[in-house]
Amino acid sequence: MRPPLLLRSSGIVFRLLLGSFPDFGHKLLSRAAYLPHLSTLRKTMHYQTEERGSPNSTDYRIYFKNSDGNYISPFHDIPLIAEPEQYNGLPAKKAKRNESEVLFNMVVEVPRWSNAKMEIATKEPLNPIKQDVKKGKLRYVANIFPHKGYIWNYGAIPQTWEDPNHMDSETKCCGDNDPIDICDIGMHVCSPGQVIQVKVLGILAMIDEGEMDWKVIAINAEDPDAKSLNDIDDVRKSRPGHLEATVDWFRKYKVPDGKPENQFGFNAQFQDKDFAMEIIKSTHEHWRALVQKQTNSGGIECKNVSCSDSPFKCNAKEATDVIQLAPALGCGHRISSEVDKWHFV
Repeated sequence: MRPPLLLRSSGIVFRLLLGSFPDFGHKLLSRAAYLPHLSTLRKTMHYQTEERGSPNSTDYRIYFKNSDGNYISPFHDIPLIAEPEQYNGLPAKKAKRNESEVLFNMVVEVPRWSNAKMEIATKEPLNPIKQDVKKGKLRYVANIFPHKGYIWNYGAIPQTWEDPNHMDSETKCCGDNDPIDICDIGMHVCSPGQVIQVKVLGILAMIDEGEMDWKVIAINAEDPDAKSLNDIDDVRKSRPGHLEATVDWFRKYKVPDGKPENQFGFNAQFQDKDFAMEIIKSTHEHWRALVQKQTNSGGIECKNVSCSDSPFKCNAKEATDVIQLAPALGCGHRISSEVDKWHFV
């Protein structure tokens, strides 16, 4: 059994979640007090991206900058919880709201309907987005009929880490050494490197070759349906077949590569929002230990510019020096027509 953090009040879970974030403390609680109602929520933080190398090649990278134009790590320097938007330098207007409407940042790695397996490069300085490579070749996910590529905007929640040294009490599997994955089920098709604010709805316990690989289900706060979707049951009722398609996709997407079907904890049943909040809280605590050098890093690159209590913190010049080593942006390479092939599994 899990510890008694699985409370059915999202507000209580939110307080427990914030209670474990000493970096945020009262500052975040005060911010939560004036988060506007979801119907008025917009993008809360603005980030820039800089491409390096040649698209569709092994040297292609997407680096991140903050609103001041300084290079940052999307893994370590983008906050877990989205900050309130500023209008002309003034805080957003106060309004009544429910604490369960807290929004999380999502770093989009792969846009919906695309095939290139883009991901945060956890073992490279400043953790740019790159395309995964296996046996010297760029990785593309197969089109498992009737799906074309990824069926949601897919990405990661910053400042989380699935610790390979931590065994999940329910599934008895250890983490996969990556930030926690997240699927945005909103209608907008995003871009690689886009940072959006999402409302968490639930979570799926996927087991990938024996490793714990949680999949958070969320919706872009700007989506027209965001107001009416508050938990995983709302998705099940309003979007029949969507959750079943999600399980089917994750179960089969590696089969065309000769891999076995993925397995799932909890009999492949989605867990609710409160459960997802607990997992996010736990993986954030593991990330904190990682950047504070309190645990085995598993090869993760922890260079950052904003974590004040981290021995890996660097200054703006050191961050810029990292990017200067990357090749300049070049012409994109041609993508093989094999990427468009249908697979019937």
